[in-house]
Amino acid sequence: MPKRKRPDADADAEQNALLPQKRHYRQRAHANPFSDHALSYPSSPRAFNWAELYPAFAASAKTPEFADVGCGFGGLLIALAPLFPDTLMLGMEIRVQVSQYVQDRIAALRATSAPQPGSTSPAPYQNVSIVRANSMKFTPNYFPKHSLSAMFFLFPDPHFKSRKHKARIISPTLLAEYAYVLKPGGIVYTITDVQDLHEWMKTHLEDFPLFQYVSEEDLRGEGKGPILDAVYASTEEGKKVERNKGDKWLACFRRIEVSRD
Repeated sequence: MPKRKRPDADADAEQNALLPQKRHYRQRAHANPFSDHALSYPSSPRAFNWAELYPAFAASAKTPEFADVGCGFGGLLIALAPLFPDTLMLGMEIRVQVSQYVQDRIAALRATSAPQPGSTSPAPYQNVSIVRANSMKFTPNYFPKHSLSAMFFLFPDPHFKSRKHKARIISPTLLAEYAYVLKPGGIVYTITDVQDLHEWMKTHLEDFPLFQYVSEEDLRGEGKGPILDAVYASTEEGKKVERNKGDKWLACFRRIEVSRD
């Protein structure tokens, strides 16, 4: 007698059949943030209709709290979504094909994921979405002041040449924008396999008066261990570094208030 398939095995098979395949979404590893990309963006956060991205939360008036800047293929978003089912998360990705892949991936996961029995939260993956956006130019167009509790910069383009350093995603000008959209107590998570870039990001964050270094040990003590685990291991780049037995350099900073006395 043939073995009877488990219901969850059937669900997994259906989900895998619907998930997009990366080979159909080929694109260069990086994009020039200074190019004139054909992008549409809101004139202000108030002008953006979040219900289009998070229909299950349309009645809640919520806005995203987690922002994955340069989210790539969406590994972090997919890893964190079930851990924080009531927290809206937004990926920002400038590359056309990659952002389309993440959009299709989220749509497939939403279509094949049923709500957990007894849960008061919407069905899985309703809390994650993506926009194709140039975060170096338009971050304040999407997020209200002090609205984010976490920003992620995971394995960003290192821009090795000195003349390209102006294109790095961490700079004094951009840190002012990140400080604006982060609520006090919010965390900036950075990780890279390039030590020079790690030192660059860490130094710029240390020099900025609204950010204060926080150790991995302290964050884990605050219950943020699952977030850190996802930061280390959930992205395509992170997995590639593990396969190649490379180093990963983590630096996290807390958004602080500064007295105006």
